[in-house]
Amino acid sequence: MMTLNVNDEVSRLRSVVLGRADSNGPVPKLEDSYDPKSAEHIKAGTYPLDTDMVKEMDAVMAVFKKYEVIVHRPKSIENYNQIFSRDTAFVIEDKLIIANILPDREKEIEALEYVWSMLSKDKIIRLPKEVHAEGGDVMPCGDYIFIGTYRGEDYADFITARTNMEAVAYLQKLFPHKKVKSFNLRKSNTVAKDNALHLDCCFQPLGKGKAIIHKEGFLDEVEYEWLLNFFGKENCFHISKEEMYHMNSNVFSISEDVVISEINFTRLNDWLRAEGFTVEEVPYSEISKQEGLLRCSTIPLIRD
Repeated sequence: MMTLNVNDEVSRLRSVVLGRADSNGPVPKLEDSYDPKSAEHIKAGTYPLDTDMVKEMDAVMAVFKKYEVIVHRPKSIENYNQIFSRDTAFVIEDKLIIANILPDREKEIEALEYVWSMLSKDKIIRLPKEVHAEGGDVMPCGDYIFIGTYRGEDYADFITARTNMEAVAYLQKLFPHKKVKSFNLRKSNTVAKDNALHLDCCFQPLGKGKAIIHKEGFLDEVEYEWLLNFFGKENCFHISKEEMYHMNSNVFSISEDVVISEINFTRLNDWLRAEGFTVEEVPYSEISKQEGLLRCSTIPLIRD
């Protein structure tokens, strides 16, 4: 039996799920894309190739190996995108919460059943139908659970709105001893630079009390200010719209002082090193064309 344990984004990682990219299938039709950035690359003929994305994920795998992290991969499904495992499920404390994912992505959850079978059944929670939450929007942070959401009346019109207020209420009930804090995110179905697909696309806590943040990702300035006060302005690294577009906030912490980051994030990586972090640089720019990066393709299962 496996006992899950995740209370934050930065404690020493011991076990993780890493997605896979070996059989993504043909380039999707434009009308089938789930986000504006993928649509952009479908239109431009620059949609990423499986071979390039496999190389990128292998580089992450090598980092996990170096730090002796146990890695689980989804079972391979032919012609099916299985890169962004974080969308399918997330762990808080010792519970696995399985997301209500877009219906045609349901098989991604099935491909991980063999991992979930190692858990005690009472630790697996399937969200009720009306509760929408994807792992990219949910961040345990000590006494808090941060949740990205969209509060607009037009929620249903946005394929990019993945977590609703019902999820905020549900998680508060599930973890009554935690403070659940929601953030209203900016959404766009058509302009990638104006779209915070998930909370981790515009914000991410790091070790040493630091954080990465993109101001324009938040619809309510008050909520952005709350984060600045929580971490301290001097501890927040602000990213531009361009950097947000390239997913600079979607790095992944192996521990308080080790971060996996994309090799092209020069400004961010220099700042991280100056702040005393070890930066494990990997190529991940092909995967980022689908509006997701390192945090999106992992599910931490056990952190110390």
